[in-house]
Amino acid sequence: MLTNASQVLLRNSELVKDQSVLVINYESDHLPKELLNTASSVCGLALDYHHHLMMLPYAAKNLALHFGHQLPNDDIFDTVIVYFPKAKALAPYLFNLAAKHLKAQGQLIVVGENKGGIKSLPKQLPNYFDKPFKADNARHCVVFLSELNAEAPKLTLTDWQSKYQLDTPQGQITICNLVGVFSEKKLDEGTQLLLENLPKMRGKVLDFGCGAGVIAAALLKVQPELKIDCVDINAMALASCELTLAANGFSAKVFASDGLAQTNNRYDGIISNPPFHDGLASTTNIATTFVKDSAKNLQSGGLFHIVANRHLPYSDTIAEYFGSVNVAAENNKYKIYSNTKA
Repeated sequence: MLTNASQVLLRNSELVKDQSVLVINYESDHLPKELLNTASSVCGLALDYHHHLMMLPYAAKNLALHFGHQLPNDDIFDTVIVYFPKAKALAPYLFNLAAKHLKAQGQLIVVGENKGGIKSLPKQLPNYFDKPFKADNARHCVVFLSELNAEAPKLTLTDWQSKYQLDTPQGQITICNLVGVFSEKKLDEGTQLLLENLPKMRGKVLDFGCGAGVIAAALLKVQPELKIDCVDINAMALASCELTLAANGFSAKVFASDGLAQTNNRYDGIISNPPFHDGLASTTNIATTFVKDSAKNLQSGGLFHIVANRHLPYSDTIAEYFGSVNVAAENNKYKIYSNTKA
């Protein structure tokens, strides 16, 4: 099933007839494969690892698939399609990335939902593209077209970061947060409460949903002996985490994982400000799976230590898989759940 944005793109597929196409930030469907009905070749760059895994079985000679914040090569395309990001701060980065891989006078197609801010595109598109015009408007989505008319600036990742010093209970750490990553300019309240109640950990630790690496850096500040795996589903978050660790002189293993599926260690501890937010229909199922998989991946005596919105349904699931529920700290918005596996 194609998303609304992909359906609108597909009904305009003649725009890419016999062309080489790059699709950036595609959604949870098979749109890159569907474009091959008209395009000569397609390359997909997913910034969400789950979306990448959905497409991966369809990789072929004329369908190259990559996950990350940029392509591993300098290939040039006739057309670049950008899905307008939910985090609007990420959009200018994606346009710069698109320009890097677009031939002179190449076609840029931008698609997005009305509620996601796509209507602001004419004001957002950099001046190395022509003024965009609306090509289609359907299913609460808009398709804009433009053309590359000048050379874009060189794409340097560190130009897109907010770098700042953060005072934590563990000491001062440097944070490098790239555009589009959660809590880009300051520490969020949930992580703040977690750092105020950071436990002593041991051995091999998983930082799940690592974001910009704040939790991992705070842990390594006081316990440099820890072996930490940092996982996230978001390519910009993983790049941010790597930058943060390097800026503080710390080392950890940073890699993409869809849930805990790509982790293959048994951990002595799992720590997280899980990236599941109130108001999402899938929150309950995702939270349940996270707790269940955490219990399975912990060694006996291993510590499960997370912060969560106090309204999210964690207690019953934790009780089911850990045998009890221990709330180590709380405020009017968040709870710290801290349980040891029997």
